[in-house]
Amino acid sequence: MDNENRNEAVLGDQLQVRRDKLAQLQAEGRDPFVLTKFDVSADSQQIKDNFDALEGTRVTIAGRMMSKRGMGKVSFCDIQDKAGRIQLYARKDEMDEDDYNRFKKYDIGDIVGIDGEVFRTQRGEMSVRAKKITLLCKSLLPLPEKFHGLTDKELRYRQRYVDLIVNPEVKRNFVIRSQFIKFMRDYLDGMGYIEVETPVLNTIAGGAAARPFITHHNTLDIDMYMRIATELPLKRLIVGGMDRVYEIGRIFRNEGMDPKHNPEFTTVELYQAYADFHDMMDIAEGIISGAAQKILGTYDVQWLGESISLAPGWRRLTMVDAVKEYVGVDFGAITDDAEAVAAANAVGVELADAAEKTWGNALYACFDQKVEEKLVQPTFITMYPVEVSPLTKRSPLDPRLTERFELFVCRSELANAYSELNDPIDQRHRFEKQAEQRERGDDETEMLDEDFLTALEYGMPPTGGMGIGIDRAVMLLTGADSIRDVILFPTMKSLPNDK
Repeated sequence: MDNENRNEAVLGDQLQVRRDKLAQLQAEGRDPFVLTKFDVSADSQQIKDNFDALEGTRVTIAGRMMSKRGMGKVSFCDIQDKAGRIQLYARKDEMDEDDYNRFKKYDIGDIVGIDGEVFRTQRGEMSVRAKKITLLCKSLLPLPEKFHGLTDKELRYRQRYVDLIVNPEVKRNFVIRSQFIKFMRDYLDGMGYIEVETPVLNTIAGGAAARPFITHHNTLDIDMYMRIATELPLKRLIVGGMDRVYEIGRIFRNEGMDPKHNPEFTTVELYQAYADFHDMMDIAEGIISGAAQKILGTYDVQWLGESISLAPGWRRLTMVDAVKEYVGVDFGAITDDAEAVAAANAVGVELADAAEKTWGNALYACFDQKVEEKLVQPTFITMYPVEVSPLTKRSPLDPRLTERFELFVCRSELANAYSELNDPIDQRHRFEKQAEQRERGDDETEMLDEDFLTALEYGMPPTGGMGIGIDRAVMLLTGADSIRDVILFPTMKSLPNDK
């Protein structure tokens, strides 16, 4: 018998043994699955943090048995709960004998409740001396082996519940994620923002250049799109007089997957009347640097092999200046479209086939292909070409450019912000340009949204708006090199036997 078949046979035996134990418990009237509640008075960390005060007192704890070792009339095991692990000490002559004998038959992975006394063993280990042990849930599948563990990353993402059990350190990322979102909410609430909710299903996919997911509403008999951004509904609220709004929500884009992209991800979008993109830069820096200091206790983080300083005072650089500094081409001195395209080609930059051969597209292509990969420390790149910014207000100093920035850290975009376009006539022209590109086969361009144009015609005040990718911000704070490490249930390809 080869190793694979031998392992399957062993696993099959283990599964049967556990089911037999469950059947025996049920026959004895001790079915663990009928229990509805267990009162817990302390967790493992509370006991350790307050050991001197709790030593000698009774506590009730509950958790999963992660290891078990016995020496006849004395047994030890490690109990894992939400806060960590603590040792359980069980002695036959200190418990009901039948209760102790049943406990001896429990398996690693079973969930138990313990009524016991806080004490320290002769070896100095903080422990709970059991007086009564209750089986709260029978684990019918064995956990991965202790030393081999759950190391297959694909399997870890598919079975996050097992990953969290056997690799409890991964929980840190999701605790930090929760803390970051709370910090961000508090920050914006403190500035007078109102958190709102907008539709996930829409008849038009707008607010971003992305391919949407399409679904169908049976009653209305219409196709609908899962949102690719929350921008356009939120700006409608600015028109309606809600001067400071934000939404933290799931976004869905029918695009490829890689370490920085998942088809569904989380953003915060915020809009502030009577503000511009400079105000948005201050907010982005305040949220991310403030969260680092509050949650991590430092501005210094390690991410993607780089040492990053998130200390306030981040660099702000126009796209023209960035291309001049990193590529050596001064688009500020170029006024002709053909000359701009030739300058880009001369440094090995090719424009996409669908792109118009314009000064703005040439500038953006140089940045995208030659500069972005060199931005390691936090940097705001500002003043984007109008061709790639269909919802952004033009610069009063140069109508080829818009008042837009993207925040880059370690070669990754973390935020995107505008001085929002509020001219409905200009907005219509830009939507029409996008529509022309869509007709030429670019299905990631903006759709023309007549209702949004109607809203703008009622009048939207000068407004600053921004989106921050929460998943990437959490990657930065946790040092994660894959977006799947900060999303509890990332999108996965179906397995052949999935139903």
